[in-house]
Amino acid sequence: MSDAEGGVVDEFFEEIDPIVFAFGALLTVGVIAAFFINQSAVTETINTVYGWVVEYLNWALLVIVFLIVLFLLFLIVGPWGKIKMGDEEPEYSFLSFFAMLYSAGFAAGVVFWGPTEALFYYNDPSPLFGVEGGTSEAIPIAIQQTLFHWALPQLAVFTIMGLAIAYFAYNYENVPLRVSSALTPIIGAENLDGPFAKVVDILAVFATIGGVATSLGFIGSQFIAGLNYQWGIDLGNVGILLVVTTMTLLFTISMVLGVDRGIRRLSNFNMILFVTLMLATFILGPTLFLLLLGSQAMGGMIADFTSMSLYTGTGTDGGTGWMNEWTVFYWAWALSWSPFAGLFIARISKGRTVREVAFTGIGATSAATIPWFTFIGGTALRYHHTGTADFSTVVANNTPEVSGFILFEAFPFGTVFMIAFMILVTTFFITSADSSTLAVSMMTTGGKARPSSISRVFWGVVLGLTAAILMIIGGESGTGALQDAVIITGAPFAFVCFAAMLSLIKDFSSSYGRVLLQDETVLIGSSRKTDSESPAGPGGPAEMDDD
Repeated sequence: MSDAEGGVVDEFFEEIDPIVFAFGALLTVGVIAAFFINQSAVTETINTVYGWVVEYLNWALLVIVFLIVLFLLFLIVGPWGKIKMGDEEPEYSFLSFFAMLYSAGFAAGVVFWGPTEALFYYNDPSPLFGVEGGTSEAIPIAIQQTLFHWALPQLAVFTIMGLAIAYFAYNYENVPLRVSSALTPIIGAENLDGPFAKVVDILAVFATIGGVATSLGFIGSQFIAGLNYQWGIDLGNVGILLVVTTMTLLFTISMVLGVDRGIRRLSNFNMILFVTLMLATFILGPTLFLLLLGSQAMGGMIADFTSMSLYTGTGTDGGTGWMNEWTVFYWAWALSWSPFAGLFIARISKGRTVREVAFTGIGATSAATIPWFTFIGGTALRYHHTGTADFSTVVANNTPEVSGFILFEAFPFGTVFMIAFMILVTTFFITSADSSTLAVSMMTTGGKARPSSISRVFWGVVLGLTAAILMIIGGESGTGALQDAVIITGAPFAFVCFAAMLSLIKDFSSSYGRVLLQDETVLIGSSRKTDSESPAGPGGPAEMDDD
């Protein structure tokens, strides 16, 4: 081994947090090994744990995510918004900051579900609205439900973690860039190397691998479906491994290049292609219809936001099952991404204010997401309803990965649109996987901002293997195993995100003054001083007549 190679290996062993790395790696690699030993046992275990989570914790996910959204909206307009992350100036321009935050957050999922999700709601609307599926009345409801699932709430859990980690890491001394740092006021800065903090960071590693592997599984299945749909190339399980390996290699190369040369440049390219494809669809599609549809769906989402957020389906036949399949799945998916997305947001947010991060996290990103689902999803709905394109097999067979290709096939120069769509899916995933692997490397090195290449490559390989396994487990059931796995890994982080929000409230109220209550407010008993505590005579308390 050369001196250079020896130096890289030495750096790797010196930087790792042995407890977090060992348990995080063993937990994840253990699942991979168990799959190769007994695939049916792994599948049954995933199904069992999934059933327990959606039966007992679904309500908690809904309530916690709703409260986080309200808190972030308050930070945007309230006095705490002016608080700054550290004393330095921002490292990146606002547009680059936004592009990286959006690409690294959940944009791969936005592209995947853009042409598809509204079709499922059109066929089977939420029982909350009492609308019959497959009718004209179901069209605006379908877009409204899609916008609700992909605008504020999913984005909120990324943002709250990013805010909490960044604030405590950049405004406190000796607080590292780690997920557990988001809970600094609760566990104490002196206990960030203690057992509770280690447990949080280990869960963060496992949740990140599960969440991002799920996304890689979705994107990989979409890429494979595109090859089969357009060119008749059916690769089977070998193809899954081949595609996932290729994507893993691509995001590993981007990751080794670093944030500035890799993630930033690719994120900027993603946003240009994203906007181009979205505007082309708007112009070539039913333009006036999309404007009318988007206005109505936006109004409905705003008016029904609270009821949609807290809808559990109680008392409605099939209501709870529908809510578990869609809303709980999406919230859990976002929560499983919250450790890595939050850590990455914190990494690029130094020097920005709370208001800037909160607004970018849920405001600017929603402004990019809403037109995408309105134009892409609305066009697919219109084409399906009028018979211009047939998505019936997508809904009947639960194969969302082929929707984009059916949609763009109906366009002039359809093949060009399909190729652009596949490129966008792939590059968005690369930035997501790139930033997530960087985040996991940071988690397992005690918060090091620039982990070694060996650490990044190791977690990149683990990520790719996990994704391939979930896709193979899914088999003919499509994305079922992916959805089950992400709910299992994401649900525990609902409580971590809630604790992160409480940590910010505790610190902001003590350091910058309470907003809802006076500083001396007494919740139980009386704050009035007794006569023995007050001076008598002139200037003392006035006597009160009991009569």
